[in-house]
Amino acid sequence: MALDWLIRDNEIKDHDLFGEEFFGKEPPCTTYEKKPLINPATGEVVEGLATAWVTLNNAAQYNSYTTEMVKGVIAGMHKGSMDREVQVIVFTGAGDRAFCTGGNTKEYAEYYSRRPLEYVQYMDLFSGMVDAILKARKPVICRCNGMRIAGGQEIGQACDFTVAADTAAFGQAGTRHGSTPTGGSTDFLPWNLSMEQAMWQATSNEMWSAYKMERLGLITKAIPIKKNGKGEWVRDPRVITDKYVDSGEIVYGEFKKGAEYKEANEELKKLTTDFSKLDAFIDQMAWTMTNTTFLCLMNTIESIRVKKKHYWDMLKSSQIYWLGANMNAEAFIGFNAFNTQKLTGQRTIDFLKYRKLLRDVRTFDDELCEEVLAKPKK
Repeated sequence: MALDWLIRDNEIKDHDLFGEEFFGKEPPCTTYEKKPLINPATGEVVEGLATAWVTLNNAAQYNSYTTEMVKGVIAGMHKGSMDREVQVIVFTGAGDRAFCTGGNTKEYAEYYSRRPLEYVQYMDLFSGMVDAILKARKPVICRCNGMRIAGGQEIGQACDFTVAADTAAFGQAGTRHGSTPTGGSTDFLPWNLSMEQAMWQATSNEMWSAYKMERLGLITKAIPIKKNGKGEWVRDPRVITDKYVDSGEIVYGEFKKGAEYKEANEELKKLTTDFSKLDAFIDQMAWTMTNTTFLCLMNTIESIRVKKKHYWDMLKSSQIYWLGANMNAEAFIGFNAFNTQKLTGQRTIDFLKYRKLLRDVRTFDDELCEEVLAKPKK
């Protein structure tokens, strides 16, 4: 045999940096699971090939990520990248309510607020989580099983593809809670939308449906996950999906409003959840990508990713320090207002009062904070 005289090292090397200590079983935690690759045409399992599922397991808090969960995502992306059997990484959340609603506000308020260095170190981990997704050596599919809000929207956008439950809602929340969507959204949104649409999505905190996201090209596919008592698939009743234009205005994919929305939300509660159609679509995507040449596939993906990474890399380091400094100011009042809503009945500060205090050139001190935060109910 040609070149059989060469000396070769045939010991298989382990390139994984992380152990199992970064994954847990009890929430809040991140879990890592390998599932066999499925041939969608036959339903047969392909021996020796798999998908890796990285799951945010904190359903009780809408899969908001704690410090330890962030570490788990980094470890999961790397582990899936280094595992030779894994063909695709699926990034998802537990339950059917949320993929992720961002950072854990309880942890932010009770530990990180007014501890700027601690938050800088945390944000370095968050930045590493986005980096881990963007540099994964396998395609990453966001299996968006529910709400994708704030930091959840940002880590979801870092993924290569998104397949969403049609009950999902997408948007930012930072500017209402003393933070900014500079963990990716201000970098990624302008690539997907016009500059003005990106500006509105990042600043308004308006929620967009999965169907609107699909219509605007922000996700790959919105898929029903609800069934009625007859076992029939039902689209999210809260969303207008039966007409495209009304009086010259595009309404397809918009959430209903007022009483119509409340009625639809009650209808939604009566439906049962079934992820089989969504997961079948993901199986098909994984199968399609596996039936390509690996190096050419990943070079193609990396060539598209680099456009997102370009703007993310430009500002990510300086944003870490700005966000840390902001923990002494607006983030302090914003996160604490959210964290004490059960005591006060209010989840945000008094914005108008705050703006007036700024107008009056008030010092940002404890007295100002006391004036804009709601008081505990008696």
